[in-house]
Amino acid sequence: MRGRTSSFLFIIFLLSVLNGILSVRSFLNDEPMKLELIHRNSLRDEMPKTQLELIQELQRHDLIRHQMISRRGQHHHHHISTGIRRFALEKASIAMPLSSAWDFGTGQYLVQIKVGTPSQRFLLIADTGSDLTWMRCKYGCGGKCGLKRAKLKKNKKKVFRPAQSSTFKTIPCSSDMCKFELDFSRKECPTPSSPCKYDYRYAENSGALGFFANETIRVPLTNGRRAKLNDVLIGCTETIEGPKEASIRAGDGILGLGLGKHSFVGKAASNLGDKFSYCLVDHMSHKNVSSYLTFGRLAEPAEQKNMIYTKLAFGGPKIGPFYAVNLAGISIEGKMLMIPDEVWTENRGGGTIVDSGTSLTFLSMPAYIPVMEELTRALSKYEKISLDAFEFCFNSTAYQESSVPRFAVHFADGAKFEPPVKSYVIDVAVQTKCLGFLSTLFPGTIVIGNIMQQNYLWEFDLREGKLGFAPSSCT
Repeated sequence: MRGRTSSFLFIIFLLSVLNGILSVRSFLNDEPMKLELIHRNSLRDEMPKTQLELIQELQRHDLIRHQMISRRGQHHHHHISTGIRRFALEKASIAMPLSSAWDFGTGQYLVQIKVGTPSQRFLLIADTGSDLTWMRCKYGCGGKCGLKRAKLKKNKKKVFRPAQSSTFKTIPCSSDMCKFELDFSRKECPTPSSPCKYDYRYAENSGALGFFANETIRVPLTNGRRAKLNDVLIGCTETIEGPKEASIRAGDGILGLGLGKHSFVGKAASNLGDKFSYCLVDHMSHKNVSSYLTFGRLAEPAEQKNMIYTKLAFGGPKIGPFYAVNLAGISIEGKMLMIPDEVWTENRGGGTIVDSGTSLTFLSMPAYIPVMEELTRALSKYEKISLDAFEFCFNSTAYQESSVPRFAVHFADGAKFEPPVKSYVIDVAVQTKCLGFLSTLFPGTIVIGNIMQQNYLWEFDLREGKLGFAPSSCT
């Protein structure tokens, strides 16, 4: 009997090992992966009471983030890992669920992710402006690694516990990777094997402090299987400093989708054509409405037919980890506005980025003024409402969408992006709509925010250096 039991257990063991091999092999054969996107508004500890309060908080977050964008670009040097490994795309993609967080009190999108062995589950903010993936973390190594005890307060957020993972490996502070490759690494090195620490600064003097490590992340594939991404660089954040800033306090951490040799994109997309895509559902969607963050080819090949492409602008010193594009102008109802050419250039105007972590769209003053003049003229027949958050709001009781002129962004290579009206005439309260643009001084970075991106599929092709977009229901 004992022999039969042993044989049975050995067969089970063999099957489990084989399944693991198939799982990894499927990824190496370029099975695309897909992550679900969840809007992050549901994760706030204190929910704003009204829709207007949510919008005002969203605007405050965006203003602070824009300061961070301007500051990050000035001294960030990124590395683009394009064409690292060239394989034929076939079978499936990585597909990660992605949803709006409006139900939770803020304006971004969340991805569920499994980290470590055995895996621990977290909700991370999908951020194309960050090249570091990190989560709240409690290491507990004490004085042995030169780290103080975790200062994270007890709250509803999940905390990663590396001691419970067999695949967690710290990056030594004495390594070349720590000294020369990792941005925001600190120079402290009590012993050669001490972890490489970071001080990742955001806006308003807020920061995430912790140490770098390599870890395994499990991802779902579009063919129904799962695969492991081994040795993904993550941050173990033990302290969050500064004011209560929503950009780093919502969710359990950040999924770094920005440009960078060690960003999550670099690892997840390297086998899959160096491309990723997402489709953002309406920012006021409930948490059970989701779309996908996909690495590899598009889940629906038919969507490729409607895709319009424009070049990504790599290498600019002011752009940092962000995805920059070259604009040539803005039109309202087909008429090009009088905007000086230098507004669009990076060296003189500040450049333009497409950012998942900013909700509203920022225009520098020479572009903001004519855009607002044209749109407010058309909407002046509605009763104006004064709100501090926006320059122009109105009573929408008798509102008809057909009365709004069509806004369009024109790229330098001829591509045109024409968002739906609801992406720039936005709901802010009961019977109240506003023009969803914010101004920034010139020169200043123009930001196409996530509300403007909604109901479009966006494909970031790093190998070909292009950005694709097409209207989509995001289902």
